Amino acid sequence: MPPALRLLATALVALLLLSSAGAQETCWSGPAPRRGAWMSVASFGGRGDGQTLNTGAFARAVARIERRRGARGGTLLYVPPGVWLTGPFNLTSHMTLFLARGAVIRATQDTSSWPLIDPLPSYGRGRELPGGRYLSLIHGHGLQDVFITGENGTIDGQGSVWWDMWKKRTLPFTRPHLLELMYSTDVVVSNVVFQDSPFWNIHPVYCSNVVIANVTVLAPHDSPNTDGIDLDSSSNVCIEDSYISAGDDLISIKSGWDEYGIAFGRPSSGITIRRITGSGPFAGFAVGSETSGGVENVLVEHLNLFGMGVGIHIKTNSGRGGFIRNITVSEVTLHGARYGLRIAGDVGGHPDASYNPNVLPVVYSVTIKNVWGENIRQAGLIRGIRNSVFSNICLSNVKLYGSASIGPWKCRAVSGAALDVQPSICTELASTSETGFCTS
Repeated sequence: MPPALRLLATALVALLLLSSAGAQETCWSGPAPRRGAWMSVASFGGRGDGQTLNTGAFARAVARIERRRGARGGTLLYVPPGVWLTGPFNLTSHMTLFLARGAVIRATQDTSSWPLIDPLPSYGRGRELPGGRYLSLIHGHGLQDVFITGENGTIDGQGSVWWDMWKKRTLPFTRPHLLELMYSTDVVVSNVVFQDSPFWNIHPVYCSNVVIANVTVLAPHDSPNTDGIDLDSSSNVCIEDSYISAGDDLISIKSGWDEYGIAFGRPSSGITIRRITGSGPFAGFAVGSETSGGVENVLVEHLNLFGMGVGIHIKTNSGRGGFIRNITVSEVTLHGARYGLRIAGDVGGHPDASYNPNVLPVVYSVTIKNVWGENIRQAGLIRGIRNSVFSNICLSNVKLYGSASIGPWKCRAVSGAALDVQPSICTELASTSETGFCTS
């Protein structure tokens, strides 16, 4: 096994094997592995002057790394201090993209230079509009052993031109992400700032063995759909020790959209998220609403959220199908939110008229525990689907307080239990005869 893969495998195994006796668990402590070769984008005609378009320089550098794919240990591509204006470019396997302190990879605002690519098969069309979608600024397909790291350099999407088109409804196709990796494995993203993405910031889709650690994601709170990190039909993923302030959900787990996601059938599973701080107008942590491939076996802990729309939001809809199960969220501090918690079965639109509204999602075994919130307007809403009751929902030690009288819980089509919840929980979860699964 190459040294870089051995290092990542060791980190992922350590995530599962660390004892609970005092040490802070972590799945990535760095540094990135030492590569067998080193090269700078400046050696390929690149200029970090903020004016020169460096798309060709990045492409030439990555092509050189690809030709050296058999070289022992892979190659590090160094981005020196400076502002490196560029259009979209692809990565390759066995490489590290390293941003020095003071390095900025800045996206061109010439939208005509962004190539179109096919829609994701689990979505069937662009997420915003029918047809294709724009290539992400940094993209990878079918890769192995990729590190995107550095000394907290910045990847700047200059997204305002895209946000304006969205607001004016002049977008011809779905906006690009800052970083998208597809069908890739053994990936680490760490110690980088993502800023002003046109659309979602970080989007691993159909990936496995992914670590995202010590990143900062920034976008104005009024920037449309600038989700921080969206995991999509991916498995064995760890996100930790990061700060996110964005215009939509800070972290969301997805797995495809209606009939396309059902047919593709790839769930998101085996996900750990911890020690996240952030703010935004939507959810701090979300599942959905695109969950047609299923989402399962998720552990989220130690969130510090402020100024949120919703603290925790689990969302799906009739026609989605799929499942959401074995989700645990704990140790959450929430300073200001419209809702503390929402678990809802009526959220999100559909890709086209071909979806089947009778294909219902299954939501089972969701545990929310050890949550404290202040300045909360509405405690929460847990609203299942009449013919698909959300079951084994557990709330334990959830204390939510408002500056005045906090709005009560609202529930329907849900079963489960609640222990030590403030304000008093709805009658659907108030039974004391079914609390065994909630205390274990």
